[in-house]
Amino acid sequence: MENQANSKSIILNYGLYLGIASVFAGLIKYATGNLYVTEFYSAIAGVVLLIVFVILGIKKFKSSNGGFMSFGQGVKIGIGLTMVATLIVILYYVLLSTVIEPDFITNSIEAQKVMLADSFGMTEGQIEEATKNSEDNFYLSLFGGAIIWNLFLGGITSLICAAVMKQTEEETY
Repeated sequence: MENQANSKSIILNYGLYLGIASVFAGLIKYATGNLYVTEFYSAIAGVVLLIVFVILGIKKFKSSNGGFMSFGQGVKIGIGLTMVATLIVILYYVLLSTVIEPDFITNSIEAQKVMLADSFGMTEGQIEEATKNSEDNFYLSLFGGAIIWNLFLGGITSLICAAVMKQTEEETY
């Protein structure tokens, strides 16, 4: 029972830290005028942030639990804090697209059209076909994609960390 309360506070704290760091990175992109620019380094920075905070959260749980942690506890910590952070990022994007940058959806679709033309050499007709449902399903694809990608990456990281860091009392004797 003691571990359950401890895991909840670690999940919430480290999920909050990861969420705030991710929102801060998004605000930097907005402030520098790169909100609609897709670049490699910001994606890598986001992945690194997620991996680092999952590792730190699992490590904190293990150290606060006397050096013991089961595989399941490690996975629960990692996926839990990833979900908390993802919900914070989703709230940020709702605020961004409704309050901070009301034209976010339109501008994102236009940036997507330019990227499709430049990177893939698509014709105007192909681009219109590819983006015709984008505005109607924008939030579904943005938030669904964020949840799926973050939980996948957080889950893989959690599985690896939990397997490496697990230590039960039975294993010490």
